[in-house]
Amino acid sequence: MSGEIILLVEDNGDIRRSIEEAILKPAGYSVHSVGDGMSALALIGELQPDLVLTDYRMPNLTGLELIKSLQQDFPEVPVILMTSDATNQLVLDSMRAGAVDFLTKPFEAEHLLSAVGRAVKRGRRLQDLQRVGEKTHGDAKLLERRLVELETLALVGRTVTALLEIDTVLTTVVEAAVKLTGAEEGSLLLLDEESGELYMRASQNFDEDFASTFRLHVRDSLAGQVMEMGEPMLLDERSPQKIKTAYLVHSLIYVPLQVRGKTIGVLGVDNRKAGRVLCQDDVTVMTTMADYAAIAIENAQLINRTEAERSKLETILTQTENGVIVVDNENRLLLINYAAREAFNINEDFIGRSVVEAFDEPLLLELLRSPGPSTRRDEITLSDGRVFNLHRTPIPGVGQSVLMYDITHLKKLDRIKSEFVTTVSHDLRSPLTAILGYIELVDQAGPLTDQQQEFVHRVRLSVEQISRLVADLLDLGRIEAGLDTRKEDTPISVLARYALQGLASTAKAKKITLQVDLQEKLPLVHGDPIRLRQVIANLLENALKYTPPGGRVVLDAHVEDDQIILCISDTGPGIPPADQPYLFDKFFRASNVPEEARGTGLGLSIVKSIVEQHDGRIWVESELGKGATFTVVLPVSN
Repeated sequence: MSGEIILLVEDNGDIRRSIEEAILKPAGYSVHSVGDGMSALALIGELQPDLVLTDYRMPNLTGLELIKSLQQDFPEVPVILMTSDATNQLVLDSMRAGAVDFLTKPFEAEHLLSAVGRAVKRGRRLQDLQRVGEKTHGDAKLLERRLVELETLALVGRTVTALLEIDTVLTTVVEAAVKLTGAEEGSLLLLDEESGELYMRASQNFDEDFASTFRLHVRDSLAGQVMEMGEPMLLDERSPQKIKTAYLVHSLIYVPLQVRGKTIGVLGVDNRKAGRVLCQDDVTVMTTMADYAAIAIENAQLINRTEAERSKLETILTQTENGVIVVDNENRLLLINYAAREAFNINEDFIGRSVVEAFDEPLLLELLRSPGPSTRRDEITLSDGRVFNLHRTPIPGVGQSVLMYDITHLKKLDRIKSEFVTTVSHDLRSPLTAILGYIELVDQAGPLTDQQQEFVHRVRLSVEQISRLVADLLDLGRIEAGLDTRKEDTPISVLARYALQGLASTAKAKKITLQVDLQEKLPLVHGDPIRLRQVIANLLENALKYTPPGGRVVLDAHVEDDQIILCISDTGPGIPPADQPYLFDKFFRASNVPEEARGTGLGLSIVKSIVEQHDGRIWVESELGKGATFTVVLPVSN
């Protein structure tokens, strides 16, 4: 490359500057850039570039229309089309229009430079052929041959880029090489990495049995020399030469096939009979054919790797017991595996259609519609009684995924454990009451020393802590069993104010600012007022407990779409991301909770149970060092 001129046509100024300044100019190219196709047409006659690099979507004149115009007036100038809307039809249309290559945005710099290098090299060869044609203007036959060469080269170029069947493409390349050079036979040899031998992948005018069994050692062969040197070889002797192919030839051309700088095989033509002489012009044609073959092989390798990865992914998704659902940013279904289909009883193909058409589960649809880049978890109980944990994860550039874990067995175990804990808690209340009673009587037995009073104080604190734990366990048991059936239309704003009044002294003692933002005339909620007040109080108490002195706790309540949204935020230490999925589990406490912060690990579990008993949802959003926000969603009373 020695300062080849590239005309860059791109309407996006940022992309245009990035390609020009960060990729092409540092690689040594002379770049002229314009922002639309009309400007490119006006400039190309004066500029005479070695390559045109154009975007597809542009005002006034699209990339395809520009290519068609250039093919009419400047067919010798190669064109590469760039787009972010890559489809099979667009690829095919661009190649039919005359593009020599196709790049999908975003692309790596090395991929762009590789495509540009191939295109510039191809343009030079076409120009060489044209110059030869111009020199032989007086010879009609030679001129006609050059025209046939150009047409054949264009046809092979389109075949390579439009077809995905590698055998068809390679056979087309060999047939074109034989046709353009006038040779008797042609072959494309590829290297077998395991054996170190060359085998015949495509051929023209060879016996089929011979071609299928042909094997040639790289050592001590002309093909091997071409492989090692990476340079074309022209043999045109007056006497026939036996060149380790089991047949005699009078003339032969071998050119290397190179993919990413590595020689993987050779393309060859030969004449067994004396007659037509192969020359250096034929080597130029063969080199172009070899480039096309290398592009086809590289494309096939990429497709095979992609297909293998896709097949592996399909196998994993099919065999996994967990359900997998993937949707795009418009909530159109992109992927659903067998486990998810079976769970939701989906028999039709809903790929590409809205999730509303595919699913009839309000909780799942609400989870998919939930805004924000953070992950979300929820539980869903299906009609057959199975319980699934849903884990929603945003996927940048794609949409979002939902993983489904069957936790039916875990829920059963949790219910058995809860029943056991409730029974044990009941049995503990009597001895705890007795211990506490005897502690109160100790003072009446006579004066105690300071040490004895300290011991009694510690016993009292421990008994009170165990008593609170037992009370919380029994409370949780009643809630989970659904024993709290007393519900009425309740003003959530009144309950919030009661909870705030009860904790005002705690906030004042720690010099924490309590900020309240309650929407005027909030609708009523149908529920148990005592339990709903307990939810607000528990969340506020937690916020005050973990917020350092001088911090701030915010209580916000407003209505959205027949739902009351209650948010309680603090300026505490935040919750580690690894702990957040388990925050509402029984007895779980975050790993960064200070040792002096007492608690049973049941408060948030009780809150979650109460919220779910009222057909609501609760979740947490938090960043370390930036506090936490607990959001409760409750349906408005009908």
